[in-house]
Amino acid sequence: QGRLKRISHLFAMMHSVKLQPNLESYAAMLECMGHTSESVKVIWSCLQQMKINGFEMDDLFQKCLFEEDEKENVLKAIRIVHPDYQLPPPPSPQICKSSLLPDFYSKERMVSYPKLDFSVQELQECFQQQLQMELNNTITMESVEATKPLTPQAIKARKVLDTLRSQWHSSIFQALRKSRSNMPKLKTMSGHISLYPYLCLLPDEEYVGIMLQVLNTLSPQGESLTVLARELGSKVYNRYVTQRKLHSGQLEKVQEIYKDYIHLLAKDGKPGEFLPREYWEKLVAEAGFGPSVNLKGCDWPYMLLVRLGMHLLEILVKTVKFPRNILNPRLEPSLIPVLYHIYSFSSTWQVGLIKPHPIFSQLMSEAAETLLTFNSSSIPMLCPPVPWTSPNLGAFILNDTKLMRFVDGAMQHQVLLEQCPPVNLHPVLDALNQLGNCAWKINQPVLDIIISIFNDKGNEKLDIPPPVSEAPKPSVPPGSPSTWTKSQKHEVLLCKKKAAEMHSLRVDALYKLSIANYVRDKIFWFPHNMDFRGRTYPCPPYFNHLGNDVTRAILLFAEGRPLGPKGLDWLKIHLVNLTGLKKKNTLQERLEYANEIMEDILDSADHPLTGRKWWMDTDEPWQTLACCMEIAKASRCPDPAAYISHFPVHQDGSCNGLQHYAALGRDLIGAISVNLMPCSVPQDVYSAVAQQVEELRKKDAEQGVKIAQVLQGYISREGVKQTVMTVVYGVTRYGGRLQMEKRLKEMDEFPE
Repeated sequence: QGRLKRISHLFAMMHSVKLQPNLESYAAMLECMGHTSESVKVIWSCLQQMKINGFEMDDLFQKCLFEEDEKENVLKAIRIVHPDYQLPPPPSPQICKSSLLPDFYSKERMVSYPKLDFSVQELQECFQQQLQMELNNTITMESVEATKPLTPQAIKARKVLDTLRSQWHSSIFQALRKSRSNMPKLKTMSGHISLYPYLCLLPDEEYVGIMLQVLNTLSPQGESLTVLARELGSKVYNRYVTQRKLHSGQLEKVQEIYKDYIHLLAKDGKPGEFLPREYWEKLVAEAGFGPSVNLKGCDWPYMLLVRLGMHLLEILVKTVKFPRNILNPRLEPSLIPVLYHIYSFSSTWQVGLIKPHPIFSQLMSEAAETLLTFNSSSIPMLCPPVPWTSPNLGAFILNDTKLMRFVDGAMQHQVLLEQCPPVNLHPVLDALNQLGNCAWKINQPVLDIIISIFNDKGNEKLDIPPPVSEAPKPSVPPGSPSTWTKSQKHEVLLCKKKAAEMHSLRVDALYKLSIANYVRDKIFWFPHNMDFRGRTYPCPPYFNHLGNDVTRAILLFAEGRPLGPKGLDWLKIHLVNLTGLKKKNTLQERLEYANEIMEDILDSADHPLTGRKWWMDTDEPWQTLACCMEIAKASRCPDPAAYISHFPVHQDGSCNGLQHYAALGRDLIGAISVNLMPCSVPQDVYSAVAQQVEELRKKDAEQGVKIAQVLQGYISREGVKQTVMTVVYGVTRYGGRLQMEKRLKEMDEFPE
């Protein structure tokens, strides 16, 4: 009754200022009326007003989203006035009419959707594991460094940290409650919405847990204040969305639908002639009553996320302290803050940073803790993703994921996507679903070799970052920095910069390898979304198949296929492509070369770290090693054609932007230069451009142009490659000049 009074009051206010209520407002009003069994007269008046404003009763059920039993209550209210009213039938599915895809969406040519090599029961178990992971919001795992023996120093540091964290927990808990009690309930003095309601959404324990997590992951170099605040605000938002989905009944609905949906993908499932999106939409339409599968709009503005994060960071900075003498008993035992808010300059901008105290960073380093905590959305999915059916629904079960990535705070993309007729998005949604339904597994032998090198001080040549302890030390005399020369100060600065870079690379590799190790015995999936250009990306950020050489080498398709009569030959050609040794040779010459070096290939596969190590001197060493192992297994098989291979072959366009231009313009010369036309040897547009630039340089040099004379011997394929590639994507003359400057600086002999 109270809610009905409030809504009625709002309606009256809107009417007085000549504002027209939207459809959702009428749905909320009728839901209250159904709940309280309001009189016929009041409901009739509401329905009449709704009609005057251009809305029909059917619109309520076709365009509004509902939670819990709201839909039933709206229907109950309508039937008080119109007892015979029936729910409108689900809209008939629309067929995409894109002129590029007439056959794909033609019902006459519809083929069965390919089945995964899993039973319904197995996929249901996978779903339950994924759901549990998302309900926990975070996942804690052992890092790959956990195998190292513990030193007495590490044991002592961990005990100290445990004691401090226990104290910090109670301090933050009290500070959070105190800050909330001092907060205005509606608006701040500056007119901003009060943060009070956003600090009451979760149990206090959860806010404290989110804040303490920051201390475990903060880099010694610090982190941008805005980035950190946005991250904290997002964590609160994500947990709130999870709670909403649980309490609104939306999760229960998704569970029911997913249970039927997996029959489309499972090898023992019945339905066939549907795409994942079509089958999901069909199941949603048949589900009828109950909450909607989409959650009612609950996006928080970017600035709100940042303000909320800033407030939590402020509590952390003011509350979390430790004794100065924690590592050196000779110092006085006064309490000092763990975190500092400092300013730095990025170009001409002043940037706020949150930086940990060096003593705290040293304590963390000595403790060498081996547990890592990730958001559940950072881990590959343990079941096939929820298919994309709209810009707001797809990918994870509970974690909110947007169809399109965009810069923080930008909303116009999402608005445009939501205004776009759904049928126009079908090809995009179906493409993302197809990518997401590909199952993966770990190449365990390669992962184990990489982890062993990672834990043995790394190897920069093989792209395994060494630990920061291997960073170069400045050769400056002990004493005050004021006594150092200018060159010594510069050397110290360079060493600090190198150490920061090494820390960043090491942590990135640690995350990738630890996640890979966590899923080493599991089958997993990568849900995908896209950027504004339509380029697709896996949603889990750290470990995915678009990663570097190391990451690609440890991934295999979960489902294998027989190599077939020519499969082994193609694997050998792929191996030679990975080495980068025969870029200008024909495919046949590459195959012959592979057969010539078969001894090296088998030696690399059998003795990767103790043999001749041929694989280490290639462009993509880890993928080369993985391919050597696959060729060894296939060639030793009694019938290589029948060998079941799980090996992914990554392929790339040659300057794909120019390929599009050549195809659109039917440009024969352009098409030949970017391999769109059959050719006995691979064409290389970058070399062709470099050759033309060199010819122009010679002419200028002959005419006495000084720069052209200095550039003799420095015009190369590598020099022009980046600019040729990016000119297609709108690089400016200024940007191109910077690219050139960077390439020249990378050349050791080039005169400064």
